[in-house]
Amino acid sequence: MFIDEIKIYAQAGHGGKGCVAFHREAYITKGGPSGGNGGRGGSVILQADHDLNNLIQQYYVPRLIALGGEGGMGKGMDGHAGKDLIVKVPCGTLVWQLKDTTPPIEKKMRRDDDEEEDEEQSENMMLGTSTGKRPLFRTSQGKSALEIDLSKDAEDTENTPDGIENKGELVADLTTHGQQFVLCKGGRGGLGNRNFATARHQTPRFAQPGEPGSEGEYLLELRIMAEIGLVGYPNAGKSTLLTAISRARPKIAAYPFTTLTPQVGIVEFLPDYKRLTVCDVPGLIEGAHNNVGLGHEFLRHIERCKIIVLLLDMAGTDNRKPWDDYKQLLKELELYDPALLEKDRLVVANKMDEAIAEENLKQFKKKFKKVSVLPISAAFDQGLEKFKLTIREAVEAAEKA
Repeated sequence: MFIDEIKIYAQAGHGGKGCVAFHREAYITKGGPSGGNGGRGGSVILQADHDLNNLIQQYYVPRLIALGGEGGMGKGMDGHAGKDLIVKVPCGTLVWQLKDTTPPIEKKMRRDDDEEEDEEQSENMMLGTSTGKRPLFRTSQGKSALEIDLSKDAEDTENTPDGIENKGELVADLTTHGQQFVLCKGGRGGLGNRNFATARHQTPRFAQPGEPGSEGEYLLELRIMAEIGLVGYPNAGKSTLLTAISRARPKIAAYPFTTLTPQVGIVEFLPDYKRLTVCDVPGLIEGAHNNVGLGHEFLRHIERCKIIVLLLDMAGTDNRKPWDDYKQLLKELELYDPALLEKDRLVVANKMDEAIAEENLKQFKKKFKKVSVLPISAAFDQGLEKFKLTIREAVEAAEKA
């Protein structure tokens, strides 16, 4: 199972409370206060790891709760700090802090007339209705209910452009192996009574409680980090191409939407052991920028790619014209994010082993004279060496730029 977006709840540890104690030892009279400090609470820390490729761990453990600190003890002994909770996530993970949608609770001022109204409501066994614009508590027969107006939430969702849900505030982007981000910081431990002793108040009988750790709801979103992104219509041969140039083994079948999750392969160049990461993402269809089909699940995975490979079915096996596919692919990329068109692109004509492919390639070149096309046949390993050399040169040029 491939998980690239998950909502989690994180809570840091509570700080330990300070201790109220006094020194008691033989032959030492009036030893004074000796309460120790509480330990700090553990923090929730995210750490990027290149050995992971999805968020499956957070799918099964969506609640990340760190340990709290221990309380202080007598004889000036401080409590142990809570252990930090380090959670490993794949490189390319975005962390969004979700907004708190809990409505504020506001209680009305009670008057003498309210008691008579409560008695009438109890007799009629009916809940009152709200005439104000704020959530209210309604009581009946000893039971209470919170009245929440959901119409505003519905209006906000409708007004969101392109139907994209508001993800809140972006707080972290973990891209480098070993990079850490403190998601929730642990609370500080309370001070013991020995810290409050003064010349005028030599026996303080109070201490500080520990501070609570921060908490919140977050959305983890994975955007695969790959040098090459394979973009094309369903059944264009992306999975076949990835299988031919790497050791990745995605599912291959003669029907569209065979690939439902992104597949990553490593292309190796034996002379100098150069390696390139190639990502085969689910097929793109018309309206993907509006989240049609796999929609955003596909498009967000190519935002980090250095080179975009537009793979065209030059044989038109699904009764589509290659030039129409090319125009539609560029249109969907532009509507989703105009910055994607600024990336370096490579147009590849696949399925050149078919008889009609040669004629379609000639017509394609007539319609787009300035577009260079690389013909290949992934199923029969034709033109793959030139393809691998071309993408390597393109990646090296992009890194130098």
